[in-house]
Amino acid sequence: MKLEKLFQMKTPDFSKKEMSIKEFILQKKPKNDVQKALVIAYYLENFRNFSSFNYVDITEGFREARENVPKNVWDKLYKNVRKGHMMEAAEEKDELTAYVLTNRGERYVTNDFKSEE
Repeated sequence: MKLEKLFQMKTPDFSKKEMSIKEFILQKKPKNDVQKALVIAYYLENFRNFSSFNYVDITEGFREARENVPKNVWDKLYKNVRKGHMMEAAEEKDELTAYVLTNRGERYVTNDFKSEE
């Protein structure tokens, strides 16, 4: 990517009140729990500056957004890993497996779940 394009990219406006996790989910309109988990992960990395997240963080994100927590949050993370939207982080977080978004996962969220073919 050219340097000029990097400077043209939008940066978060921190002068405004932080968007809530619920507002962000409503804005992105995920169609299922796998996409919701991805949106929550994106929110944690981009709005809360998490360097990685684990299933507890995602579970708390569902609760904070007042969304029904899936019975198996691990499964939602695993499905995102399989799709290439997340990957295991180099180090654990709170003695649990930690994850980070991949570039593909970030683009998938920013493009409102449209695949890049």
